[in-house]
Amino acid sequence: MPRKLKRAAAVSPENLSLISREIPIPLPPTVRAPGRKPSRPSHCPDVNTNPDHNAEIIDGKTALRASPDADEAEEVFEVKKVKLSHTIPSKTNGVKRSKEDAESDSPLSDTDAENTIAKPAKKAKKAKKTPTKSSIAAKKGSEEIKAFVAEQAIKKAAKVEVKTEDSEDGSDERVGPAGDDDTAEEVGVMKLEAARPPPVNSDYLPLPWKGRLGYACLNTYLRSSNPPVFSSRTCRIASILEHRHPLKDPTQPEHSTKNRPDKSQPASCERGQRYVEELGLANARDIPKMLRWNDKYGIKFFRLSSEMFPFASHAEYGYKLALFASEALAEVGKVATELGHRLSTHPGQFTQLGSPREEVISGSIRDLEFHNEMLSLLKLPPQEDRDAVMILHMGGTFGDKAATIDRFRQNYSGLSPSIKQRLVLENDDVSWSVHDLLPICEELNIPLCLDFHHHNIIFDSTQLREGTLDIAALYPRIKATWDRKNIRQKMHYSEPTPGAITGRQRRKHNPRPATLPPCPNDMDLMIEAKDKEQAVFELMRIFKLPGYETFNNVIPYERSDDNRPLPKKPKKKPKKQIQAEIEEFGRELSEEEIEREIVKEENVGMGGKENRVYWPQGMEEWLRPKKREVKKDEDEEDMFRNPTSANFAKRKAIIRKRKEPLNEDIQHKLRGAGSIADVMAILDEMKGLKNGEAEEDGEKKSTKKKSKPKRKAMKVDANKDEVIDMDEEEDLSMPDLSANDTKIKVRTKKATPARKSLRASGKYKSYAEVDGNEEE
Repeated sequence: MPRKLKRAAAVSPENLSLISREIPIPLPPTVRAPGRKPSRPSHCPDVNTNPDHNAEIIDGKTALRASPDADEAEEVFEVKKVKLSHTIPSKTNGVKRSKEDAESDSPLSDTDAENTIAKPAKKAKKAKKTPTKSSIAAKKGSEEIKAFVAEQAIKKAAKVEVKTEDSEDGSDERVGPAGDDDTAEEVGVMKLEAARPPPVNSDYLPLPWKGRLGYACLNTYLRSSNPPVFSSRTCRIASILEHRHPLKDPTQPEHSTKNRPDKSQPASCERGQRYVEELGLANARDIPKMLRWNDKYGIKFFRLSSEMFPFASHAEYGYKLALFASEALAEVGKVATELGHRLSTHPGQFTQLGSPREEVISGSIRDLEFHNEMLSLLKLPPQEDRDAVMILHMGGTFGDKAATIDRFRQNYSGLSPSIKQRLVLENDDVSWSVHDLLPICEELNIPLCLDFHHHNIIFDSTQLREGTLDIAALYPRIKATWDRKNIRQKMHYSEPTPGAITGRQRRKHNPRPATLPPCPNDMDLMIEAKDKEQAVFELMRIFKLPGYETFNNVIPYERSDDNRPLPKKPKKKPKKQIQAEIEEFGRELSEEEIEREIVKEENVGMGGKENRVYWPQGMEEWLRPKKREVKKDEDEEDMFRNPTSANFAKRKAIIRKRKEPLNEDIQHKLRGAGSIADVMAILDEMKGLKNGEAEEDGEKKSTKKKSKPKRKAMKVDANKDEVIDMDEEEDLSMPDLSANDTKIKVRTKKATPARKSLRASGKYKSYAEVDGNEEE
């Protein structure tokens, strides 16, 4: 084992040889890390990257949102969750973590994890169990995980003091103009916001449309296919630490319960690194299919997920992409170039170059370097490479906008030329308007991305009105910031929900916009909405944009473009039922057997022959198989109209009931009926009585408890040598004694005679009796 070095100690050239990937130590800026030869791609076939089968693979939160700065729960696309079939080590290591603490490991915005403020973790109550050999070995192997969780709890507890100091200037907080708590808004504030001047919108529509529409990070249709196709698989840090241990059976693939990492075996950082790298490779390999899917349906603009490579920009667990992902990313760039698609990225809201905190600045620079490396490895042509930009927000104001801009200016000057070439600033919906950012963009030669949704919430009311009409006067200045760097301009568009009133409510994105903004008709327009590609389809249908005729509506709960397991075949019918079906229908009723062709891998999720990929708003559940429901009893008419082997027994019981003779009261009523209407009323009354009796019988069956069968009471008549069954219903009813000719009918059973011997029955005779008879 190499000797461990303290992080605070200076690293000399002779100590560099001791540093390995097993001991990740951040180097001072003055010392350069030793070069590493590009190794072969790390293949780990045992890692199951399908989240439908592996509960440790989770979706990146940022990719599910309408945009990285959308923090409302309703703006997140819901995916099918997998129930955990095994315990996660980070939750069973002696420290109980809250929900917010457990989710802080993902997504992996390193500044997000560092800035998140949480209470110190409390110790969980341990259940009394007898320790086994495997549990003792697991305890020893999880010491590293325990140390990690304890270290994170101490760090987050220390942030509380920093939070109280920064509360006055509101650093690194996103506080809306209406207040810091949407649920505590008063009626007066609501009225004040509702009474603001109405927006003044332009009536210009960019038609005929010649630009490119796009969406962000996730394709909802492909995410719900089988197997799922998406590029935001991530995990928790605890999963990485756990996978540093080898599997119990390395020759077999990993299983959630049968073949887990063996914590009693020595850990290896290289093994854990291969695990997280395999997730990133699975994400990168799914992007070419997503691009081909987009091209098939007329979408040529796509935002790459910042969570494609989990924890790549983390301070301790970060890594470089060129060592293992060069080929996968080069394939992505090749497909995008062939199809003429544009790619871009949007680092999260915690990447802020104007923050007063050094740890936030260092984390932001690491995040920008990661995004820049990912885009550079696409190997795009010169113009497409320039168009692959990184959209960034200025962040918080920290009590002083001028000081924040000065810090941004200083930190921007220290960035690499490659990052400066890609960096683009965007107006936000909290603090920074277009008028705030346009001067600094013109000064530092940074393109400005106009977001119409953010502009309608935060704008300079002294210079223009709310809406899309007045902002058009700034179009030439905004476009000039793009032309100076020879980058094709892009804009963002989304809409607030219909019932939004306050500023905080209006920040919530509408799942699908209803119109287009007054932008040039050749613009690259990114649609930021929860429904992702479906929001683009909606605009295509409304305005008949190019590609609107290429897709059709999905069939609810059914898909013909994947290889989902077929339902089980029905059980073989018994011979008696087959014979009864032949007697009734003259043939055996055959169950429909579902046959389906196997879909090729390249055609999975592509919409099938009829291109059924559009689902109506709010109908996300149509993308997944319908949940199993308990079938209610069929109507009698439906049973006889559609006879099957499943309702055979019920139909026989109904026929038997119908053959029973009518009641004397009903017969008397039918004789006195004067019209058909009276007869129908009597029949309806009969049905009502039968249904009531059936309900009563059902209640009795449900309330009746199981008990041992009681022996029937028998009454023996000594004179007639008969036994009377006292348990029959007819025996307990009182006969009508008023009639003279009434005979009491009692169902009787003959008593079984006692067993007699052969001698007593006369079948057996002794030798003496036989001899005596012969002599006579």
